[in-house]
Amino acid sequence: MRYLGIDFGSKRVGVAISDETNSFAFPLKVIENSTDIVEDIVVLCKENRVSEVVVGESRDFSQKNNKIMEEIIPFVEKLKEKIGLPVRMHPEFLTSQEAERLQGKNEMHDASAAALILKSFLDLKNNKN
Repeated sequence: MRYLGIDFGSKRVGVAISDETNSFAFPLKVIENSTDIVEDIVVLCKENRVSEVVVGESRDFSQKNNKIMEEIIPFVEKLKEKIGLPVRMHPEFLTSQEAERLQGKNEMHDASAAALILKSFLDLKNNKN
C-alpha cells in the first residue's frame, strides 16, 4: 500500500509518494495546475500503485479555511469521483514555506511541501507524534 500526498496550489500542484512501508514520504513531481489536473493525478496513482490519496487542508492562522481552500474542496470532490480510491484531507500549515526554508526555492519545493504533508499524515497514522 502506498500513499500519494498533494500540496494543491492554484498554479502548481506538488506531489509526493510514500514508500511501501508507509514510513517515508518522498517528493515525486510538480504538475502545472490545469483543467487536466484530476486526470494527471489519476494517472500518477495508477503508475505508482497508490491505494490512498492525502490532500493538504489549508487553513489560516485562526484555523479557518483560507482562500485556496475554495479551490481545494472542489478539486477533492472531483478527485473522489474519478479516482476510485480513498481521498483524505490532512491539516497543513505553512508547508511550502517550510520546504523552501529547508531546501531553498527551486522547481521541486512544491513536491517537498507535499512530502511534508504526507509525512505528517503517516506519522499520525503510525502514532509517531
